[in-house]
Amino acid sequence: MSTDDVLAGVGPRLRRLRKDREVTLAALSEATGISVSTLSRLESGLRKPSLELLLPIAQAHQVPLDELVGAPPVGDPRVRAKPIVRHGRTHWPLTRQPGGLQAFKVLEPQRHLEPDPRTHEGYEWVYVLSGRLRLVLGEHDVVLTAGEAAEFDTRVPHWFGSTGEGPVEFLSLFGPQGERMHVRARPVGS
Repeated sequence: MSTDDVLAGVGPRLRRLRKDREVTLAALSEATGISVSTLSRLESGLRKPSLELLLPIAQAHQVPLDELVGAPPVGDPRVRAKPIVRHGRTHWPLTRQPGGLQAFKVLEPQRHLEPDPRTHEGYEWVYVLSGRLRLVLGEHDVVLTAGEAAEFDTRVPHWFGSTGEGPVEFLSLFGPQGERMHVRARPVGS
């Protein structure tokens, strides 16, 4: 459906919504601050809908803006990728799009491997869900536990795996061109 088709459907949808709610143009004008003339022209398709006109109408009717413009329903957002087993480690892709930032859930089995640090282009962020993850990064050799995270430039020699004490499950976000993750958190006290 083209943009013109979507916009052409807005007027009739506005009229139907107003009539279903038994609201007059005058009452809607008072509630929105939009003139009766403009509202009438919107409903008849003589005035092109704009965000500054549709937002107050959506607020007055207490409906989402999507309902006014007839936005198509959002498809199923779930990612259903198959697990990939690589070098004994199981990866579940959590992103669908190739390239750019990639997210994985990873299960590293209980095993004791000698670290073999590598480098490559990119930037990585890991978050431990359960178990203990050994991270060798440059001169650092640390163990991350459930709830801990680390982020690093992958041009620094690095290696991570099980501590040998049990399996470890973690999330990995990787930006192949060195993109950094933007983690948003609600400030304390809000």
